[in-house]
Amino acid sequence: MIIEVENTLISSEIFSVNFVCNLEKCKGACCIEGDRGAPLEKEEIQLIETQLEAIRPYMTDAGRQLLDSEGFHEGEEIDDIATTCLPTGECVFVYKENGILGCAMEKAFKEGKTDFYKPISCHLYPIRINKIGDFDAVNYHEWNICKAACSLGNDLNIPTFRFLKEPLIRKYGAPWYNEIELIFQEFKKMK
Repeated sequence: MIIEVENTLISSEIFSVNFVCNLEKCKGACCIEGDRGAPLEKEEIQLIETQLEAIRPYMTDAGRQLLDSEGFHEGEEIDDIATTCLPTGECVFVYKENGILGCAMEKAFKEGKTDFYKPISCHLYPIRINKIGDFDAVNYHEWNICKAACSLGNDLNIPTFRFLKEPLIRKYGAPWYNEIELIFQEFKKMK
């Protein structure tokens, strides 16, 4: 079922699939798996560029070398821009701590070094957004590396959209999020 709210077309899977990241199980696999880096919005490129020097200390040596040789993004078309990746698959911004992969941008932000959290595509995962004309298609993306997250979400009974409340508000605003909360209440009654 697809639900229209403002300029978004929302898949009901964000209500019906439970999800809570379980980094102890997946070890941050989304920072290394896949066929390319994290999708970037055009506006994010300038934001990241202005804060690179504050982010660099949190990156791996290999990430800094890639940054210096190839930059942090590839692709030129608006819907085709993504972070560069090391030959081993890791995003240029990855770091490893206690056996778990993390984002250098997020770590710099949490330590008060920057005011940019991380790309919205990463913050929103497992929700993926695609353009359909003037609308954003807001879809749940199923990926086998996130099975532990679905299990934990089921154990805690937390639907995907609630787990992603903060990034959804970051992307669409609190009134939009409040609207989908109301829709979820109706969705539960229909089940």
